Amino acid sequence: MVLVGQLNFRFFVSSENMSSVLMDNNAKPKSMSRAKQWTGEVENLYRFQQAGYRDELEYRQIKQVEIDRWPDTGFVKKLQRRDNTFYYYNKKRECEDREVHKVKVYVY
Repeated sequence: MVLVGQLNFRFFVSSENMSSVLMDNNAKPKSMSRAKQWTGEVENLYRFQQAGYRDELEYRQIKQVEIDRWPDTGFVKKLQRRDNTFYYYNKKRECEDREVHKVKVYVY
């Protein structure tokens, strides 16, 4: 697992491609799959996708701001949508089991 800032690339980027993805502001995913079970990573992806972004990488490329997170869980706390309104999230899990299969996991 590689942790860059607050961005976890374990499932998204192989270590040899990570530097090129970070340098390329227009990185496009190579493939997509659906989440099968809930994890903390799926929870954060759910929050980004609910706000209209693929994932944290796309959010950082577009908004270029630091992401607010809950200190105890590490979950995303607040996101700004593309229309500049904000989504505020709870400390606890918000992606219910019936929603997990809708979460897209991208590979770069």
